[in-house]
Amino acid sequence: MFKVFVLAVLTGVGLGHVAYARDDAAVFAPFVVYRDSAFPNRYIPSGYMPTGECIKQDDAYTQNCAEGKSCLKVVYDTACSAKSRRWAGVYWLNPADNWGERKGGYNLNGARKLVFWAKGEKGGEEIAEFKVGGVGANREFPDTDSASIGPVILSKEWREYSIDLRGKDLSSIIGGFAWIASVDANPGPCTFFLDNIRFE
Repeated sequence: MFKVFVLAVLTGVGLGHVAYARDDAAVFAPFVVYRDSAFPNRYIPSGYMPTGECIKQDDAYTQNCAEGKSCLKVVYDTACSAKSRRWAGVYWLNPADNWGERKGGYNLNGARKLVFWAKGEKGGEEIAEFKVGGVGANREFPDTDSASIGPVILSKEWREYSIDLRGKDLSSIIGGFAWIASVDANPGPCTFFLDNIRFE
């Protein structure tokens, strides 16, 4: 017999976050980090690292996306980055610009993985890490856990990736998604694309 469990009610977007369970086998309702630029995405790509001047992101790119009407185009200017820290990245945060100084994030317990599409402009682009959580260490409101994959060598064709979240404490996750890349692994231009980032 089916039972319905309300895992969390999300305010501000007019949607309830509901999981359906058969006895004790919970089925997590998909929770979107990014789907399309016009979709009510739950996290904001506001955590530019280390400072953001070497990154350009277009969340409304419409050419040859994996799914839907738009996707994310990311241009990591490695020539710019080579003059400073030699690495860069972006965190999707909730609320925007929150590095653990204030309450935020979502309770995502029940999610088994984070899934997303990615490809490189030319193929061979190396992303050091794709990550969930890990924000706010030694601050008042840190993420309760983290998980990642990498390094990932991108193909010029779309490929679906996943980050295993089984056994993780996802009761408070401010950093819904992140990518990090470096000059050392990408001596030439580094442009890549992301699409349909979601917890399942």
